[in-house]
Amino acid sequence: MPAPEPPFAPVPADPSGTHGPISVSVEGLRVCRRGVAVLANISCNIPQGRITGLLGPSGSGKTTFMRALVGVQKITAGTLTVLGRPAGDPQNRHDVGYVTQAASVYRDLSVLENVNYFGSVHGSSRQDAKAVLASVGLSVLANRKARNLSGGEFSRVSLACALVGKPALLVLDEPTVGLDPVLRADLWAQFAAMAEEGTTLLISSHVMEEASHCQTLLLLREGLLLAQLTPDQLRQRGETDDLELAFLRLIQGTPTETAEVASAAEGEDAR
Repeated sequence: MPAPEPPFAPVPADPSGTHGPISVSVEGLRVCRRGVAVLANISCNIPQGRITGLLGPSGSGKTTFMRALVGVQKITAGTLTVLGRPAGDPQNRHDVGYVTQAASVYRDLSVLENVNYFGSVHGSSRQDAKAVLASVGLSVLANRKARNLSGGEFSRVSLACALVGKPALLVLDEPTVGLDPVLRADLWAQFAAMAEEGTTLLISSHVMEEASHCQTLLLLREGLLLAQLTPDQLRQRGETDDLELAFLRLIQGTPTETAEVASAAEGEDAR
């Protein structure tokens, strides 16, 4: 028995954002855990060379969606095509960068040693590692042990380790959490420059103000995709320039029917 569709009409995607090269195509994605639907009937396209924001409150399924996309999450149903290949295809290991909320850094190595190690996996040089450190503002800390870094510095090392492989698709799970406003602004400027050069970025956040930095938005709530649209379309739909308020108005009074979705998924899993 298929899971029910969301009881509302999704906002049409921005034509300029989805008509053109596509980096990721998602069709009917469902992920269930112990009979509970974490993601239900997700279908969307992520355009190439743009910043797509994956937005929603904590627990909405953002991390699960990203894990499915990079191929480390078992899915219940649906298909994910990433850079023209199935999600998790071995050939994507050199083309997809993934920065998790928990920094993937070796604490007993220096900052440069960490980035150089991950770079060597992708065939990058020591000079490439140094250039990436400069891009995230860590050149002065190149020889410092990772265990002696602050939380924000630690997160930037993890980002540098993902960037040094020069991925075609960069997936970032709440990369700006815990960073000061100046550093957040610097990182978003860097993300924009990468998109201009052709890199596709999928960035999750539960902070709606960050939506303004994205060209396309995927709005999640309780495992359902509410809409794919642009920041301007969200403002128009919510009849306000305040993106957080616009998002709240979009979901206000809209039942998610999570229980029904979970029930349908549980019945299908039992077969």
